[in-house]
Amino acid sequence: MNKKYRAMQIVAPGVLEMTERPIPAPGPDEVLIRIEACGVCGADLRDAEKAPQEGQPGRIPGHEIVGFIARKGDSVPDIWQTGQRVGIGRLGGYCQHCRPCRSGLFHLCENQLTPGLSCDGGYAEYVVMRHTALIAIPSALSSVHAAPILCAGTATFNALRNSGARAGDRVVVLGMGGLGHMAVQYACKMGLEVTVIARGSEKERAAFELGAHHYIDALEENAPERLKNNGGVDFIVATAPASDTVSTLLSALAPRGKAILLGTGQTPLQITPGMMIGAERTLTGSFVSTPVQTERALQFSHLFQALPVTEPLTFERANEALNRLRMGQVRYRIVLTMNQDN
Repeated sequence: MNKKYRAMQIVAPGVLEMTERPIPAPGPDEVLIRIEACGVCGADLRDAEKAPQEGQPGRIPGHEIVGFIARKGDSVPDIWQTGQRVGIGRLGGYCQHCRPCRSGLFHLCENQLTPGLSCDGGYAEYVVMRHTALIAIPSALSSVHAAPILCAGTATFNALRNSGARAGDRVVVLGMGGLGHMAVQYACKMGLEVTVIARGSEKERAAFELGAHHYIDALEENAPERLKNNGGVDFIVATAPASDTVSTLLSALAPRGKAILLGTGQTPLQITPGMMIGAERTLTGSFVSTPVQTERALQFSHLFQALPVTEPLTFERANEALNRLRMGQVRYRIVLTMNQDN
């Protein structure tokens, strides 16, 4: 093994630069991972906009990491072995002792690390991470396909799986980006009737190819009125940070319908309490899930071939990947690859 590794670090808000660092040794409860692939997520844009702290090395972005355990600490349990292929998602390892952890809510840990934000991430050849973050990758999935499922996949899969939706229910997927294109596939494979709402007609064909049953161009149609005229919908999965659109769509929810927020944004929702109370509608959020639940998303993706649409790029082109994501030119997930010989 080489003594140094390459990485793309943040040197200014939104700007990455190649650097070389000594390969770190894992602590007692950590593993060193030789990275093979890392997906590029919308959250990476926000992470990369944070200026480096003075006197500190630039943060390395990336949190859809797939690679192989190169070294493990003495306290890492034997379920993880050197050479095993593993993944890391947005959650960098729970602490095991805070109140959410003690309640089994490991994904809501109060001391969770966040790769690419509070610790270094996957735009690199190596990364060190807590063993509690590790996710086993099915051998049948390629690393390029597996990487986006560790964030976009598990977020949408678990939102739908825990929603209470049953086969035949009607669901709206708002947005057809990295999360939305996975939500469409999962919802269809779960037996739901899927309507996609997006801005413009350019994503209509892709929505139908991924299994959607209906498509609404929000620029040309009154989406709430069309949905209400068709009997309303049981669930809304909002993958895009479009608070105004979500606010107007709530009126199209059937009695006891549920809207699930996945896309984050800064604009408040506009909600009339009576509209929610009178029909007993629900508005909730959903976060990425635990390592075990993410493993279920990976297995489901393999069994039912609900796979991300990916474009591999070498990790040296990380700036290009972020710029294309910033301009909305990605369909639907860029995955950075590290072709290492060591």
